[in-house]
Amino acid sequence: MDLDDIAARLGVPVEDVERVHRLAGDRPSAPLPARSDAPAILDRLAVRPDDAAEIMAGWPEPGSALWTPELRWLLDRTIALVRADLGGYGWLAPGPALPRERGPAWRHLYVYAYLAMVDIVTGYHRDHGIADAVSWSTLADLGRNLAIDRRMDREGWPVMQSWLTLHARGGLYELGRLQHQRGDTAIDLHIPESGPMTPEAVTASLDEARAFFPRHFPDERYTAFACGSWLLDPQLLEYLPEDSNIVRFQRRFELEPYEEQEGLDADVEVLRFAFRTLTTPLDQLPRRTVLQGAIVDHLKAGRHWHWRRGRFPF
Repeated sequence: MDLDDIAARLGVPVEDVERVHRLAGDRPSAPLPARSDAPAILDRLAVRPDDAAEIMAGWPEPGSALWTPELRWLLDRTIALVRADLGGYGWLAPGPALPRERGPAWRHLYVYAYLAMVDIVTGYHRDHGIADAVSWSTLADLGRNLAIDRRMDREGWPVMQSWLTLHARGGLYELGRLQHQRGDTAIDLHIPESGPMTPEAVTASLDEARAFFPRHFPDERYTAFACGSWLLDPQLLEYLPEDSNIVRFQRRFELEPYEEQEGLDADVEVLRFAFRTLTTPLDQLPRRTVLQGAIVDHLKAGRHWHWRRGRFPF
């Protein structure tokens, strides 16, 4: 099969297939766990039973009719692509967005790639002296994202499949309330969907990071924590009380001058994270919290949210 044929059979642009071929090259792939071991691993990765059942039903066993040659090629080269950047911490798309309605092999191909990386990235963690508890807490973001994607009627996955390569390469660690992404001189903060973002929980996570990174990555020198998010948009101060967790989180940061982010629509990201939907009309969105009501009122008034970046000392 040539690349044009693979792209046509996958129903994706040939440029996407060429990119996978270029980045993966002839680098080694990695095997998936044994099928008999998969249920226990999925449980450790916090994958819900309904998602786990789909993953097991589509398992890429030899001879499976679900796995066409082009799907097997993409899985093998995706694993090689991600593995080649082990230790990397930049944004990495593992491959093209697939027509996921075509079945479990199509829907979960990038999940199988993630599973193939589990032994490799936990070995990377052990080489850096990272405790198993941190490894599995970090990697369990897979289950959280699969559950969110299901809630979003499968709207969220193209972003999530790239996001999860950070975990699979050792580029990101969940330490308490926050996720911490390695960088050049700054640790980028991310906020998982895991309960209230109280000042106490945030401070504890930052303190843990201040000990974690010098211990496990002594050759890296960090001078700041950074964050890019609509949660740092000062417009939220028009709606939220002074003692809200979001306002108190904002106050930690010195904001950089506002610049539009190419390819990033803050209004879309607000809907993704605050409502877990991209298509529900504004009039039908829930208003269960002050934040949700503020977001809807702001957008209905014809205004827009901004993606802001800020930082504070490490």
